[in-house]
Amino acid sequence: MEAWCLSSNSFTKSLEVGIPSIKSRIFLQPKRSSSNFHLRKATTCCQSRSNSPSPSSRDEENMFLDADWRSFRARLVAGEQAFSSQESSPATNPNNMVNQTPFVSIGDKWAHAIHEPEKGCLLIATEKLDGVHIFERTVVLILSMGPVGPTGIILNRPSLMSIKETRSTALDVSGTFADRPLFFGGPLEEGLFLVRGGEGVRNSGVFDEVMNGLYYGTKESVGCGVEMVKRNVVGVDEFRFFDGYCGWEKEQLRDEIRAGYWSVAACSPDVVGLATDGSVGLWEEVLGLMGQNQVW
Repeated sequence: MEAWCLSSNSFTKSLEVGIPSIKSRIFLQPKRSSSNFHLRKATTCCQSRSNSPSPSSRDEENMFLDADWRSFRARLVAGEQAFSSQESSPATNPNNMVNQTPFVSIGDKWAHAIHEPEKGCLLIATEKLDGVHIFERTVVLILSMGPVGPTGIILNRPSLMSIKETRSTALDVSGTFADRPLFFGGPLEEGLFLVRGGEGVRNSGVFDEVMNGLYYGTKESVGCGVEMVKRNVVGVDEFRFFDGYCGWEKEQLRDEIRAGYWSVAACSPDVVGLATDGSVGLWEEVLGLMGQNQVW
């Protein structure tokens, strides 16, 4: 995976290469502002868990079900695949088969195809985006399916430079996060970050949850992230910063999926590993987890 330099010249040059049928729709959209990202008030970041009422056992059960529904679906998909394999195997005796989907355990890293985009899913670029320099062999994490349209960030475009070295204007960060690597998140201007965390991050009420234990924030909530690091709520390595993001109009993304530009996958939070600085090989890894050598 090549590194990305976030200079204006290289970015402008990359826009000159594209597939005509999608260039005007993906690349040349009006710039969006951070108002498209519905963040909670940053003042809640200093609230203590002890100030919040203790959830009842039913509330805790509902929270678990809400958080774990993707894993539950993944087990169903894995079970259906195992059942189909049994049916198609010539060595299987049909008289001995039980007409039910077997329970299949899944590991920490998994991914499977889904038909429609959803919050927390991955878009995997197909061969139809080869030659579109920004999006070729990219993996995009969908952050929101909001009323304005879907938004997401490219996960596997590292700049190999720190925030301090790039002097990014999209992220007003100094001190705590200055040495963190900066990723190219997409062609629309906005500074964003992902953070992995447990109850401390969830109870802050500041960041929007993308999937279980994975959240995103904008530059307006960076200060709260700094405070959490100082309080040892979360470590510096659990943050990843992005310059730019991707955005689509309301039905545009579905049109592009139907046209074959993207494959769509659900995945576990561990696939979006924030500990590795480069995300080199993520495109190939996701395809391997899906049981495909390539998307097309």
